[in-house]
Amino acid sequence: MDLTTTAWGAWSGGRFTSCGEPLPEARWLGLVRQAYECGIRTFVTADIFGAGAADSLLGQALKGLPRDSYSLVGAVGHDIYHGTQLGSQPYPRFTDPDLRRPADYASYLRMATERSLERCGVSRFDLLLLQHPDQTGYTNDRVWIGLQRLVEAGLVDRLGIAPGPANGFTLDLLQCFERFGSIIDWAMIPLSPLEPWPGRLILTAAEAHDINVMTRGVDYGGLFHDDLRSGHTFGSGDPRSRRSPTWLEDGLSKLGALRPLAGRKGRSLLQLACAWNLQQTRVRSVVPSFMEESGDEAKSIERQVEDFAGVSPIAFTAAELAEIEQIGDNQGRLDLRGAHRSHLGEPEADRWALNSDLRAVAERWRIDPDFGLAS
Repeated sequence: MDLTTTAWGAWSGGRFTSCGEPLPEARWLGLVRQAYECGIRTFVTADIFGAGAADSLLGQALKGLPRDSYSLVGAVGHDIYHGTQLGSQPYPRFTDPDLRRPADYASYLRMATERSLERCGVSRFDLLLLQHPDQTGYTNDRVWIGLQRLVEAGLVDRLGIAPGPANGFTLDLLQCFERFGSIIDWAMIPLSPLEPWPGRLILTAAEAHDINVMTRGVDYGGLFHDDLRSGHTFGSGDPRSRRSPTWLEDGLSKLGALRPLAGRKGRSLLQLACAWNLQQTRVRSVVPSFMEESGDEAKSIERQVEDFAGVSPIAFTAAELAEIEQIGDNQGRLDLRGAHRSHLGEPEADRWALNSDLRAVAERWRIDPDFGLAS
């Protein structure tokens, strides 16, 4: 089964990330079943969430449902088995030279995929994502040969890539499409009407290489759930607390500008955002984050799921699209990761130098890295 238009991510509900209030286990399990009953039939997990705990909990929630009635997406890339997590930093990538040699990439990928499948209680993933690759993950043939072997072994039906966790990696993703696009079926990227840059820069290449796109972050840090209010205090571990100090107030102002359009279209703000995403080139699936905020005005996650289940296409006029474009323009307002002109010296886990090969990629796709990717 291929991915469906609406998808649910195991990072929702605050148990495996620090966004919003953590749900009790029973309620989290019930939320997955609610999503399924509402017609949301794609479920996304990753072994890094809770060091495998999200896989196990999602498997428990889906147990007993016909396997051909939903699409299951897994993700591997961080080594939760041999790597050491330092403080709030994520586990290192499996391609870290301190962990293994390139000759061992394929065996790691098979082990990690089999372990994830075992926790989920299934025999195959409909899609497996290479999650948050470092520079080696985007470029090394042995990584992608190892992934292709998983398809040949019947462990996964399709392959994809999920850059992150921060925004950026644009030229790296384009280069990856050029090198390995023949075996890449899906890419997961951040995209929202209020954060279209830089995600939209890869859509033309996705079309050229026949790669479908799943978009995360359509809810824009929960703002499109429409229950955050001015002055809201985020927990110290909440990643939204590290955004720009003006992010919330600016976002609420932009929501206010979009609200009349949502009203004219008879949609909620989240439904408007999802419909806009799905109208972009090659975007076939959206996976918001569902989070229950603190405070009396917080919308329950159950209501958020009901809202999301109502997503349907919207016929936007050219004037309406131009209006959304003007409201959501965010170019140059994010600290981008991956290949970047500002990085000098040795590569880091999430940032590296802009070399001549990547400048050639930028030229082929008509992107000026000194302007179009400047932040």
